[in-house]
Amino acid sequence: MSSPTTVLLVDDHELIRSGLAGVFDLEEDMTIVGTAGSVAEALEMYGDKQPDVVVADLQLQDGTGLDIVRSIRKQSNTVGLVVLTMHSGDDQIFAAMQAGASGFVGKDAPSGEVVRTARHAAVSPRSFVCAGLAGAMMRRSASESTRLSEREHEVLVLLADGLGAAAIGEKLYLSESTAKSHIARIYQKLGAQNRAQALVTAMRIGLLSSVRPSNL
Repeated sequence: MSSPTTVLLVDDHELIRSGLAGVFDLEEDMTIVGTAGSVAEALEMYGDKQPDVVVADLQLQDGTGLDIVRSIRKQSNTVGLVVLTMHSGDDQIFAAMQAGASGFVGKDAPSGEVVRTARHAAVSPRSFVCAGLAGAMMRRSASESTRLSEREHEVLVLLADGLGAAAIGEKLYLSESTAKSHIARIYQKLGAQNRAQALVTAMRIGLLSSVRPSNL
């Protein structure tokens, strides 16, 4: 039989460290070689133990799990690095991926998902996995597709004030045809067919703070 995958657990709550250690101890193909409660302790222990996988909490008292990921990834491309967190938002997912993590798991996930992610990390340390990655990428893509240029945002604000293409052009020192082109691009980016739809969408995604009812 091959040697068990060695795992280092990092969390500043002893109860969570103990609970995770208990979960991994049930797996015949994995063994805990150490636990740490801080970034400094984790990096020191990594140097001593050279584990196959490091599972680290995102929030630690002297830094973050991403500090651990970046530091260890600079030393090795073959160690698995898994980030655990209570706050699994899109920004945290992308930050972990960019730091060089192998996987990202929310603490509300089943314990089996942590083990599966650690196994993946041991085998494919540079291939990032996260249950919420697909959704996060879709949301980022949607956000980027609706991003307006500075000029388009100026036009949008004037649309919200009730101005038409000619008046917008005069206000911004543009020709009427150029103003119409900006309006068309705004409609396209916001997936709108008319002014009312564009303004409602712009308010919904935070591009406008308010619109007078008469302009919708």
